[in-house]
Amino acid sequence: MDDASAYAAPTPKAFYIHDDLSDYVHRRHGPTSTAAQLTQKLFALVPRGASHVHVLTLDAQIEQLLSRGDYSPFDLTIGIGSAGERVAQQLHTRTGWFPNCHRVGVTREEDGHGDYHIVSTTDRPLQGQLPDVRDVVSLAVVDDTLFSGMTMRTVLQALASEVRARTHAFCLRGVAASIPGITALCPMTIGFAAPGDLLNEVSFINASGMVMRVGIRRAGKAPQAFFERPMWMHVWFPGYADAVIALCRQLNAVLEPDGQPATFP
Repeated sequence: MDDASAYAAPTPKAFYIHDDLSDYVHRRHGPTSTAAQLTQKLFALVPRGASHVHVLTLDAQIEQLLSRGDYSPFDLTIGIGSAGERVAQQLHTRTGWFPNCHRVGVTREEDGHGDYHIVSTTDRPLQGQLPDVRDVVSLAVVDDTLFSGMTMRTVLQALASEVRARTHAFCLRGVAASIPGITALCPMTIGFAAPGDLLNEVSFINASGMVMRVGIRRAGKAPQAFFERPMWMHVWFPGYADAVIALCRQLNAVLEPDGQPATFP
């Protein structure tokens, strides 16, 4: 059994694609570049063929999160991966909540047998990356997406219970059914929370992972883009997946011309 066949295709009734790609392409390649034109075509195509596909924008998610309440600046913020650090920076620009952000490098990785593990993306395990938080009065933990909650739970559970009592989690978007697993550990504020069970009723991906090899991390193997899992693409975009895959391949050839995973963002 290969990696792809070990993982059943998610079949969500509501499928959300976060557009983290447009701004990246504009900054790296320019707003009138071939990459920008292909990106525009992609976002015109993906929601057109199926009513269950929804594109999420950064500004709308930030506005939703800000509507949940206001907070005093936290003494320390832990950003989960580059995505969590980026969200903390984006929110801090608007609010001033996260003046001191420390990134920890962890991510979810396929084990090749149908399961997932949280692994370090650095040469140090998670515990070795955590800052000294014993005397921190208020701690924030920030990530971009709450899907299964595995990554956020792993980071929170690495903290002592007395530290979690002074901790607040933040996320821009996620699956509503996964929130209780986090709030059992500490309070949480989320921007867009989609109702329904993960995979069968609701699912999220980042557009960057659809076209660049940052979407699927695999133990002992090179990462993949989602378009390299055609079985998944045909479930997500029924009847027009081949057109989406073809456009993703065109865009990937521009963004990752040597076939190697690019640094994102």
